[in-house]
Amino acid sequence: MSDYLTNKSDSEGPGSPIVHGQYDKRTGSWQYICADPDTRQCAIIDPVLDFDPSAAQTSSDSAQNLLKTVRTEGYSVAWILDTHPHADHMTAGNWLAKKTAAPHAIGAKTQDIARIWQDLYHLPNAFNPICDFDRLFGDGEMFTIGKLDVRVMLSPGHTLGSITYVVGNAAFAHDTLMQPDSGTARADFPGGSSAELWNTIQYILSLPSDTRLFIGHDYGADGREIPACEATVAEHLHGNIHVKQGTQRANFIKTRDDRDATLSLPAQMLYALQVNLRGGRLPEPESDGNSYFKIPANRF
Repeated sequence: MSDYLTNKSDSEGPGSPIVHGQYDKRTGSWQYICADPDTRQCAIIDPVLDFDPSAAQTSSDSAQNLLKTVRTEGYSVAWILDTHPHADHMTAGNWLAKKTAAPHAIGAKTQDIARIWQDLYHLPNAFNPICDFDRLFGDGEMFTIGKLDVRVMLSPGHTLGSITYVVGNAAFAHDTLMQPDSGTARADFPGGSSAELWNTIQYILSLPSDTRLFIGHDYGADGREIPACEATVAEHLHGNIHVKQGTQRANFIKTRDDRDATLSLPAQMLYALQVNLRGGRLPEPESDGNSYFKIPANRF
């Protein structure tokens, strides 16, 4: 039996990708392989670099397992894609880009997020996404995975620079929606906004009703023990506990803000942003050859 919980969603016809999900139990994160069934080219989306905060130790087990799936399925990696600089886990984007020679991409507004965090860390000019990523996607940009067309959708709210990748009848909606029984993602990180998250979700839910929405996280819900990663637009409109049809904007914003006020910071957040805004690279080694994290005290 595999050490990793996985999910496979088959192609549903021309222009529709095969999607493999791999669950990271420690952070509740879903990471994906999105593949063209014709050419066998794929993109790896939101990969996790394993991190133990108690020892400040990284490892690549999760990313290696993604590559094992790539090899088993006979795929070639065309892209490494992140939807945003994650707060709850480190990205394995740089590690995978080195292993596969595939370009590593993220949204263009990551530059604005970098400016916020260089002030919070008091690290002027520490982050340069233009140099640390191979491609910065703007809203509406198009690219391909094999024969599959991919559209980039700016999706602020969780962060001010999050993006969604729309690939045929699949959309990688990251930290916007949870599963319908769990609602939506938090919007209280620096640069986040529950009002912007509402607008983003309405845009995502305006996609065709049979669009498969693949989410960034699942922590389970009452009565459901097995993490899930996929539901259609129609299923969210019918049953998402925060944003189903008939939900009023003001009620959503109050529900989201009240809920966010009770949440602690993710355990990896203050470590992860220093790595993720560098494309998955650790801080530059110092004179002894080791990397060191800088953690702001009493800022949150």
